[in-house]
Amino acid sequence: MRQLAIAASSGVLLMLPMFTGTSHAVAAPPDYVYAEPLAKSDAEMRKVAEYWKPERLKDADSYSPATPGTKSSAPSSSPSSSAGSVLTNGASRRAAARDIQPTAPAKGGAAKTIGKVFFQLGGKEYWCSASAVAAKNRSLVATAGHCAWDPRLGKSANWIFVPSPGKDGDAPYGIYVGSTLHMHEDWAAIGDYDYDYAFVSVHHGFRWVTEDGKAVMKDVGRLEDNVGGQGLTVGKKTGNQVAAFGYPAGAQPDGSQPFNGRTLKSCEGKTKRTVNPTRNLQYGVLLSGCDFSAGASGGPWILGYRASAGLGFLNGINSLTWNLDAAAKYDAVSSPYFTPTTFEVYDQAANDATT
Repeated sequence: MRQLAIAASSGVLLMLPMFTGTSHAVAAPPDYVYAEPLAKSDAEMRKVAEYWKPERLKDADSYSPATPGTKSSAPSSSPSSSAGSVLTNGASRRAAARDIQPTAPAKGGAAKTIGKVFFQLGGKEYWCSASAVAAKNRSLVATAGHCAWDPRLGKSANWIFVPSPGKDGDAPYGIYVGSTLHMHEDWAAIGDYDYDYAFVSVHHGFRWVTEDGKAVMKDVGRLEDNVGGQGLTVGKKTGNQVAAFGYPAGAQPDGSQPFNGRTLKSCEGKTKRTVNPTRNLQYGVLLSGCDFSAGASGGPWILGYRASAGLGFLNGINSLTWNLDAAAKYDAVSSPYFTPTTFEVYDQAANDATT
């Protein structure tokens, strides 16, 4: 029976401080953790913010759900220093993987962690799904690697996260500009779908307000304070019940388009292992019965999800969508397997200082 897997199109496809364990010094990152600045300085952050003025955000839902690049033809090696810097220290102590507890918004109420990321690649606007994650810096977003980096084109530009977005570009919980992208070097270099995940530290959020007839940025504080953060757990066996979320928008195999990308969708089920050699996916985790289409990419997979709180433990992200029976509709979605290596990428991002 023919199987088809495609990248979960980003446009929206198809993811306080209470941590388990004791605090620890941040070890130098392993050599496979790749950090790429997006907009580190205040001036760079404001330049990205200016790009996403209300008139551009109003049209954001019409942009293309991002699709990942094809596998790079470059040899399997670290990215060149001109594109970023692989952080190395072979003798460093590795971060000890442990469960990170979810956190509620500082003012209480249900969390609103899931939203969309908007960005540019090759001069074109795209979008994806994503989620806020609990972190030491209280300013961290998890999404798919292909929602921030293309192995052929490099990093995205003008990257922002909008949690629980409203209609016509409204951002009721703020707009958060990406500061630094953290990922595994095998995604950065060769687009290996076993590592199609990314953790992006973000600056304080802002909202556009009108003063004297002009749009002005109003600081709204840190992401996790405002919307809460999903927990994180890695190294889980398959066969667990998981809830996947995203903003699907793309067409189904038969050309129909049941999703508009404006409404958060979910599906639930038990996970099992899958592979896709053409995407270098050797240790994928499959969720069957999920008809997500392009745009759900980067949306979270949550274990132990409590709807009343809007929280649980991040244990995957929408990476590839599948048509297992070659029928009219997609019928599964997959995630990279979250391992202690995933935790190490998270750990470096969670400790990244932002403004």
